Amino acid sequence: MAREGAELFSAFRVLGRFSGHVPHVLRYHGRHREFYLAAAVGRSVHTYNVSTRLPGNTLPQDITCLAADRMLIFASYDNILHAFARNKEVVHTYEGHKARIHLLQPFGDHVISVDVDNVLIVWNIQSEEEYLQIDFDKATFAVSALLHPSTYLNKILLGSERGTLQLWNIRSNKLLYSFPGWGLAVTTLEQAPAVDVVAVGLISGHIIVHNIKFDETLMKFQQDWGPITAISFRTADGHPVMAAGSPVGHIALWDLEEKKLMCQMQDAHSTAIAGMSFVPGEPLLVTNGADNALRVWIFDGPGGTGRVLRSRMGHSAPPTKIRYHGQNGEQILSAGQDGTLQSFSTVHEKFNKSLGRGSINKKKSKKKGLKMDTMALPPITAFASEVAHQSDWDGIIACHQGYITCTTWNYQKTSMGAHKLRPEEFSKHKPIDIYATAVDITSCGNFAIIGMSTGQVDVYNMQSGIHRGRYGKEKAHEGAIRGVAVDGLNQLVITAGSEGLIKFWRFKTKDLVYSTELSSSPSGILLHRDSGILGIAFDDFTISVLDIETRKIVRTFSGHHGRINDMTFSPDGRWLITSSMDCSIKTWDLPTGCLIDCFLVDSAAVSLTMSPTGDFLASAHVDDLGIYLWSNRSLYSLVSLRPLPADYEPSLVTLPSTCPMQDVDVSGDEEPCDEMIEYVSPEQLGKQLVTLSLLPESRWKNLLNLDIIKKKNKPREPLKVPKSAPFFIPTVPGLIPRYVPPEEENDTQSKVVNLGVLAQKSDFYMHLEEALSTNKYKDPLDLLKGLGPSNIEIELRGLAPEGGGSMEVMLSFLRMIGMMLNKKYNFELAQAYLALFLKLHLKILPSEPKLLEELSKLSVQLEETWIHLQALFNQSLCVLTYMKSALL
Repeated sequence: MAREGAELFSAFRVLGRFSGHVPHVLRYHGRHREFYLAAAVGRSVHTYNVSTRLPGNTLPQDITCLAADRMLIFASYDNILHAFARNKEVVHTYEGHKARIHLLQPFGDHVISVDVDNVLIVWNIQSEEEYLQIDFDKATFAVSALLHPSTYLNKILLGSERGTLQLWNIRSNKLLYSFPGWGLAVTTLEQAPAVDVVAVGLISGHIIVHNIKFDETLMKFQQDWGPITAISFRTADGHPVMAAGSPVGHIALWDLEEKKLMCQMQDAHSTAIAGMSFVPGEPLLVTNGADNALRVWIFDGPGGTGRVLRSRMGHSAPPTKIRYHGQNGEQILSAGQDGTLQSFSTVHEKFNKSLGRGSINKKKSKKKGLKMDTMALPPITAFASEVAHQSDWDGIIACHQGYITCTTWNYQKTSMGAHKLRPEEFSKHKPIDIYATAVDITSCGNFAIIGMSTGQVDVYNMQSGIHRGRYGKEKAHEGAIRGVAVDGLNQLVITAGSEGLIKFWRFKTKDLVYSTELSSSPSGILLHRDSGILGIAFDDFTISVLDIETRKIVRTFSGHHGRINDMTFSPDGRWLITSSMDCSIKTWDLPTGCLIDCFLVDSAAVSLTMSPTGDFLASAHVDDLGIYLWSNRSLYSLVSLRPLPADYEPSLVTLPSTCPMQDVDVSGDEEPCDEMIEYVSPEQLGKQLVTLSLLPESRWKNLLNLDIIKKKNKPREPLKVPKSAPFFIPTVPGLIPRYVPPEEENDTQSKVVNLGVLAQKSDFYMHLEEALSTNKYKDPLDLLKGLGPSNIEIELRGLAPEGGGSMEVMLSFLRMIGMMLNKKYNFELAQAYLALFLKLHLKILPSEPKLLEELSKLSVQLEETWIHLQALFNQSLCVLTYMKSALL
C-alpha cells in the first residue's frame, strides 16, 4: 500500500511572510475600541492589532482581493468569495462569478464584487444570494475602480479604464449619472473627508480631487513616478494632507489647503505601494507592498515627513541560504537575493530582526538611498555562524556572489561587522574572476576559514580580522574550493576541491595530513561536528558520507535526478536530509544506509536546515519569499522508519501556510498503511525462549520469605506483669518441708477446633479439581496470578489434607507447574509457586509415591530448561564482551 505524502515531516507554518501585492484593509472594532489591520499573505489572511498578529484561516489558493466591514473580512481567490468571522472562521462562501474577482466593496448588508469580465454582482451577506447582477460592456466601460461615496444612500461610483465614471443606484438598478472623465484610465478612487468629494487616481500619475455632486474638479495634482496605486486622506487631527502611492515605492504627501506638494517619502517600499491607510484621528500611516513589508509611519517631526514607527518585514527577494543560529532552535538566519541577512524567530514575530544589507561603505550607501546605491554588496551565497563570543566580537562570516571579499556580521548589534576579509595580495586591486566560494567558523568563534575559486584556503581571526595563515604552499587545491569545514576541537580542517580531492589539514600547523580522491567532482560538503561525519554532495547527483576518524567513505546514496542544493544532518547525526532541483526532499538513515522518507514540493528547496533540538526542518524554495517549517512527526507520533521500496513514488506535498487549514487534521484519521499497523507481541516469541509474566515483582519474589515478613511486621506485644507471690508460700507435707511449685499453664491443648474438613472450597481449588479430568490449567493459573502473596500462601496451604485439601489436588497443582514449564511462559511464576509449595508441604511429599513421581519429572524439566538458558546467557555475554573490547 503506497504511503500518502511525507511520513516523517508534516507541514507546520511559514516564517517571514508579511505582505503581498494585495492592498491591506484597516477596520475598526467597536467593542475593542481598536483598529485592526488585515493583510493577505499567500493563501492566508493576517490580522494585526498594535503589537501582535492574530491567526487567520487558510484558503485553497492565493488570495487576490481583500475587503472588510464592521463584522467580516472578505477575501477572494479566482472566482470565489469567502467571508471570515472572528478573523479565522469562513462563515460565508459566494459562488457565481465566471472569472477572477478583482474588486470588492462591502455595502451595508451587502457586498459588491466585480470580476475581470466586467460582471458586477451585489450579494446579500447573510443569505449568500445574488441581489443584483450588472454586466458592463468591456469595450465602452471596463470597471477598474469601485467606491461607495459617503452619505450617498444605495449608490456606488465606478471608474473605468477609459477614464469615465458612472454613479449607480444599486437598489433600483439605475445609472444616475455618467462623468465624462479625463480620457485616462482610473486606477483608484478614494473618499475625501468632505462630503461629495472624491479623489481619482489616474494611470498618468494625476490625482483629481473632484466634487461628484456638481461634477466639478476642485484640485489637480501630478506625480512623476507613474500611475497612482493608492490614495489616503489624513483626517480628524487638523492636518489636511493627502498621501499618494506610486509603482516605484515612493509616497507623495500633498497639502490640500495650499494645494502643493508638502514632502516626499522616497523608498518607503522597494516595490509598488499596494495599500495605504491613514489611521483615523491619529498621525499614523499604514502601508504595505509586494516587497513583503508592512510599515506604520508616524508624522511627528518637522517638515511633515514620516518616520517608521513599527514594521514587519521579511525578504523582498527569495532566500538563498538558511541556517539555525545557536543551540536553542529558536532563531533562523537567512540570507536573501535582496542582499540582506535576517534572523527569523520560530517563537514569535516580535523577535525577528534584520542585520541589514551588505555594503562596501555604509555611510555612502545611506546617502545614496536604496535604489541608487552603488556600494551595495552582491547577495550572500554562503555563511557560517557561531554563538560563542558573539557578544564580544562578530560571530558570522559570509561570502558574496562573485565577490572576493568576505564580510563579518554581528548578531548582537544586528548589523554588518567590523572586518572585510580578503587575501593581502588583493588588498589594492580586486580581480573580477576570483571570488570566495566557501566559509566556515570554528566552534570557539575565534577563527574563520575561507575558500576561494582559485583553490586558496585562508584562516582569519574573527576578533581582529588578521590573516593567520594559508593551507598549502600557495593553494590547497588545483580547482575551485567547493567546501571547507573545521572539526569540533579545532584539530582538522577539511577542504573539497572541484578537481575531485578531499584533503585533511592540521588546523594549527597547516600541514597536510591526508588526501583522498573522490569518484567525481564535489558540489558541496557538510560536517556534523559531534559525530565526525562528513556529507559530500557530487555533481553527478550522488551523496557520500565520510567518517573523518577512519577517513573512509562509509555510505553512498543515489536517487536524486537534479543538482543537490543543500544538505542537513539531524542533531543526533542519524539522518541526512537532502534537497535537489528535482523538487524532492529526501531523508537518508545513516546506520541502515536506506532512504526512509521522500516527498515532493512545488518548487525546489534551495536550502535546508534542521533544528538543533530536532523538532523542525526548515526549507527555503526557488522564487519564494518564505521560510517553511516542517515538524518532525517522530517526536510525537508513531512513524514507520522502514526503508522505502525501490519503486516508491513520492507524492506532492503542499507547502506550509502561515495558518493550518481547518479541514486538514494533522494527526490524520485516514486508514493506516500496512507498515503502520501496530505490532502486537505474541504470548511466546520463540519455542526455544522462555517468557516471563508481566506481573510486578512484589507478587512473586517474596513468597518464600512471607513468614519473616510477617514477623517483622507484627506489632510489639505489651509488657507482661509478673504474678505476685502469695503472702503465705504453701508447703508440701512431709518430713522435709518443701515449697509447692507454681502451677504451669497447660498450652498444649488448643482451644481452636480444626475445621479444615468443614472449610468451603475456593475457586482455585475447584478449578484444580476440574483440571484433573480436563487437563486444562489456564483458569487456575489466571486465578492464582490475580492474587496477592498472602492469598497465594493460603491457597497453597489449603491443598494439603490437613488444610482441607487432598492428594489429588496436590497432584493437579504439580501438573499445572509442569504445563507452565513445558510451554515456557510465566517462567518466574512457575519457579516461585513450586518453591513455596515445596516449603509448605515438604513433610507430606516423601510419603506419597504419586507426588514423588511427578516431582521427579519436574526436576528433569527444570534442569534441562536451565542448562539451555545458561547456554544462551553465556553466548550473549561473550558477544557483548567482544563488542566492548574489540576494535571494529
